[in-house]
Amino acid sequence: MSAEATPKPHGEMSRTEAAEFVEQAATTFGIPGVTLGVWADGRTTFASHGVTSLDNPLPVDEHTLFQVGSATKTFTAVALMRLVADGRIDLDAPVRRYVPELVLAEEKAADTITVMNLLNHTSGLGWNVVVDTGDGDDALAAFVGRMADLEVIGEPGARASYSQAAYNLLGRVLENVTGLTYEKAVSSLLFEPLGLANSFFGTADVMTRRFAVGHNADEEGNLAVAKEWRLTRANNPGGGLASTAADVLAWARFQLGDGLTEHGERLLPAELLHRMREQTVELRGSNLGDGFGICWFLREVDGLRTIEHGGSANGQFVELLIVPERNFAVVAMSNAGPNGIPFNRAAVRWALERYLGVVDRDPEPLPYDAARAREVAGAFDNAVMTLTVAIDGPALTLAVTIKPEVRESADFEMPADYEPAALGLLPGDGDEFIVTAGGLRGQRGFFSRDASGTVVGIDLGGRIFDRVPASSA
Repeated sequence: MSAEATPKPHGEMSRTEAAEFVEQAATTFGIPGVTLGVWADGRTTFASHGVTSLDNPLPVDEHTLFQVGSATKTFTAVALMRLVADGRIDLDAPVRRYVPELVLAEEKAADTITVMNLLNHTSGLGWNVVVDTGDGDDALAAFVGRMADLEVIGEPGARASYSQAAYNLLGRVLENVTGLTYEKAVSSLLFEPLGLANSFFGTADVMTRRFAVGHNADEEGNLAVAKEWRLTRANNPGGGLASTAADVLAWARFQLGDGLTEHGERLLPAELLHRMREQTVELRGSNLGDGFGICWFLREVDGLRTIEHGGSANGQFVELLIVPERNFAVVAMSNAGPNGIPFNRAAVRWALERYLGVVDRDPEPLPYDAARAREVAGAFDNAVMTLTVAIDGPALTLAVTIKPEVRESADFEMPADYEPAALGLLPGDGDEFIVTAGGLRGQRGFFSRDASGTVVGIDLGGRIFDRVPASSA
């Protein structure tokens, strides 16, 4: 079906179709509980299937709380933009203007990183500091106090590299400027005026309501409940929100508007809301998007421009896609790894085709090339994870593992690793790739080379990983 195809009429039939789709897809992917929400033709459609937990099952619906992971970043960014609108924050100012206590491994970076660098992932900061700084109101301040331990992987502004730490630092900006905790600042700036009554950061707020738990597969492939339900409090700005499909879809509808609440109150100037959708930096070889706006991943799908953000927690996954020019949004939530991401991608693609007549396809990989395979095979790592590209017969595979020392030192349960899955190189210069199987199916990235043409790094999920020398691998 092409972008010019005529979508079917929206209404009761589509609700039935959506229910049939999520049941079939959840069964196919082996997900205990899923929910799908669509805003199209001025109407909302929800469809859910399954249960919150295999151990203590309750039915999932659009009011069930899920961990939304990194989709939290969109709330952090818009809350900050409200302060920009009020003249309390300058996007081009050094972040030290608002967090003077910031110390990084490189003093020049600490002096020059701007608020915008944090918002569009061009800060040059590594992925994160894996540390639990407690549940007190000083959690973010203590996290920032540990950022000198974070690797600085590039010059500020030079290129995009996705950073959880950058958004946690933005949370501290919000605290210092408002005088409130991050959670209270976001609640007063966003949740309350938008009527998002089922969006929470605190476990105490969640536990009295129906909520999903994550599940991960063991070595035999059997799902078990993920015991660590939430991230540390210091990770709230980058990924700590629990919300419902209904609230996330209401959040999407706000993005589709002109900065007004449903009651017609001005929450954000339209020009600032729209500015967040304008590309600030390009992304190469990424299924996440063609570039970053302000927080949002920007992508073109079958001729339509989209803004998107996904998220993952411990065995919980969310995908949010918005098509501003068609007044359309879709959110998918699932509660099991490793297939939560593939389920969400399938659900979003189903909704795009069903409601808009838009087909989102993965590119076809090239036939296996033994010589190219030898060039790219090896181990690549950052401070937290290792990617292993291996030759398995006439095929390449990719495995993603959290470093053993990081797991051992963490004060909380970390998500499961991704076992080796098929990877294919893509047409072009042959350095871009796509994962074609497993829990990361559809994920794209690219290999980088030095001046001599030797592969020295890999980008996946917007993050940089450097080749591990053969003697150390």
